[in-house]
Amino acid sequence: MRKILFLTSFLMLGVIGTSNAQIEEGNIMLGTDIGSGITNTNGSGLLGLEFGLNDGAGWNVGISPKVGYFLTDNFLLGAVVNLGYFKSAEVEGISSEEFIYGVQALSRFYVSPGDVDLEGDVPAGQFFLETQAGIAGSNVVNGETTNGFAFGFGPGYSLFLNESVALEASVKYNGLVGAGSTDYQNSLGLNLGIQIFIPTSDAENTIENFD
Repeated sequence: MRKILFLTSFLMLGVIGTSNAQIEEGNIMLGTDIGSGITNTNGSGLLGLEFGLNDGAGWNVGISPKVGYFLTDNFLLGAVVNLGYFKSAEVEGISSEEFIYGVQALSRFYVSPGDVDLEGDVPAGQFFLETQAGIAGSNVVNGETTNGFAFGFGPGYSLFLNESVALEASVKYNGLVGAGSTDYQNSLGLNLGIQIFIPTSDAENTIENFD
């Protein structure tokens, strides 16, 4: 248990000293995007976040943690969990609520092969293409629901702040096909996130030294 807690803290803080390329075979990616990453029946705020300031105003929050493993240089396979909640503004004291969930497989291919050169000026960056597919649902309380197959794809950019941490932005087309009140939903969304890139050898050595 102590190893697990330490490794989790280690990964989240990004306390890693690495001179290797971030997108090499065997490396791990761990982080999250802001927003649920799932299309829904209600409108959403910029980047999947919205907080009304007036009485009875609505709000919208979401998060999409993801993890991946580089099978080869520049190519990653992993998984993403989608979670979101939407509450509309009140109309005559009544508002609607929507819960969003999903578990999807994730793939990512970096379009610019080669190492990210951090020996010179930072930040540096890499373009990528990302796809995801799996099960998801968009359920309005006492209203429309769609539960079934979700997918998304689009380009993105990783801006490396140092040897481990990257800020990311991507544009994705998202679709949701399933049974319920709504057969098909789709949207185009802008996503922001933060990812940590970890050579597995560094993680293993750090755990061994901790013992």
